[in-house]
Amino acid sequence: MSDKKDKEIPDPDDLQKMIQDMFGKFGGGAAMSFPDFAQHGAATDEEGSEDTPMDIDRADAIFDFSYKPRDIKSYLDRFVIRQDEAKKALSIAVCDHYNHAKYMRGLEQEHGKIPEGIEYQKQNVIVVGPTGVGKTYLIKHIAEMIGVPFVKADATKFSETGYVGGDVDDLVRELVQKADGNVDLAEYGIVYIDEIDKLAGSGGNMGRDVSGRGVQTTLLKLMEETEVAARNPNDMKGQMMAMMDFQNGKGAGKETINTRHILFIVSGAFSGLEKVIQRRLRSGQIGFGAEVVDPNDSELFSEASTQDYIDFGFEAEFIGRLPVRVVCDKLEAKDFVDIMKNSEGSLLRQYEREFSAYGIQAKFEDSAIERIAARAESENTGARALMTVCESMLRDFKFELPGTAVSELSIDAELIDNREQVLTKYRELGQRVNVAKAREEADIYCREFNDRHQIQIDLTDDAVNKLAEEALSQGRSVLQISQQRFKDLQFGLKLIQKNTGQGEFELGVDAVEDADKFLSDRVVQSYSDAAAVKQAARAKCDSDSDDDLSK
Repeated sequence: MSDKKDKEIPDPDDLQKMIQDMFGKFGGGAAMSFPDFAQHGAATDEEGSEDTPMDIDRADAIFDFSYKPRDIKSYLDRFVIRQDEAKKALSIAVCDHYNHAKYMRGLEQEHGKIPEGIEYQKQNVIVVGPTGVGKTYLIKHIAEMIGVPFVKADATKFSETGYVGGDVDDLVRELVQKADGNVDLAEYGIVYIDEIDKLAGSGGNMGRDVSGRGVQTTLLKLMEETEVAARNPNDMKGQMMAMMDFQNGKGAGKETINTRHILFIVSGAFSGLEKVIQRRLRSGQIGFGAEVVDPNDSELFSEASTQDYIDFGFEAEFIGRLPVRVVCDKLEAKDFVDIMKNSEGSLLRQYEREFSAYGIQAKFEDSAIERIAARAESENTGARALMTVCESMLRDFKFELPGTAVSELSIDAELIDNREQVLTKYRELGQRVNVAKAREEADIYCREFNDRHQIQIDLTDDAVNKLAEEALSQGRSVLQISQQRFKDLQFGLKLIQKNTGQGEFELGVDAVEDADKFLSDRVVQSYSDAAAVKQAARAKCDSDSDDDLSK
């Protein structure tokens, strides 16, 4: 009977060839890699399947959860400026969610299952706010702090069935990928969906987006509790891989992913919701005013009720699964100043690094920061406007100054207000002899070396000329070449200093051409010098002794 079974099931090589041929018929010609069958099979049962206890321990470690809302908010303050109420609401929701998950996990491990009668409404979150105020940044850093997998997607790319656009279930499967295949850990991840307002219908009529209503319905199940197949039934490659796992007797692991403890956070700008809210608020008043509504008025959005979201076009069941509502404030000029000066990952540091790569030390003055902030506010695209403004202002400087004699760039109000005139001035400065720029960079390197290692070095003019020639031929700066060429210089010089007491060193052309040989020769010489000094000292000591005896 086993012989018959062996004939019915092709061996691994034949199966792989059959699958390769099958995919080849669909076009594309993309090569597919499959696991080495010899590495799997019965041995995995003895050595441990892919879903090992170590994976579970990793998830358990995550839920030694001891954060307080204040801890999370303090962490977020490092990265996101303002949005205090949003940070508080998110911190509380996240702590409540994961404290409950920790409690439920403990009960499940103690009793083997979750006891009946324990009710809990998930604190899924809806975040309302204009673009660029830090919504994604908030959620991403919360996930990083806690240590859970995080998936972000735009609602516009999904469809109800998955035949057009993406399948919403793929969000949950992507959590498994972010958790390196650890399903147990993925079941405690965070799914973040942006532009959720694009799924709204037209407020009760046959909608402008019928498929959006379908996606709402599909998301309902995920946000509550459901089982999602670990492999997409429409993913042919995934199904073939599953078939090969079965062929090799490899444990399939969990076949489904439970969404009970996955936290769902959705966000959007909700343009038009302010009109729904204002219409409701005015309906209870006598007369109608004609005041203009600011579409980014956070105070107005904070008045939004569940019915307002329904009137906006969401299904009642869908909005009911998002009990925590967070409103982010529109950023103002003073907020942009704070972002540039105080937030970790400031855009200004990025620009300083980019200019530094060309040997140019860029410095943003307060007057320029205020100008940039004012222009960013007028863009109405949130913090993203900072990049727009800076790129527009500094593009020509980035293009024209690298490779010239300019080694310092002061970015101030004058540069922002009179860009062409300032650029002309820097063009003229850039025409100076490159040796002058090379000397400036060499002096900068020598100062930094002295500060870092307490050893005084000086590059001769001939050495600087040699470095300038290399910098020109390689398209790099003298500073960069010096940092690489002399990266181990301090070790040899400290040894020489120990042997001879010498504290100042002059580096000539020989040091530039072959730094290792230069250093090696000097170290050897220092030992000779030290020995000569000792010998001279002993000779003097012996001579003094003879003199004493003769007396």
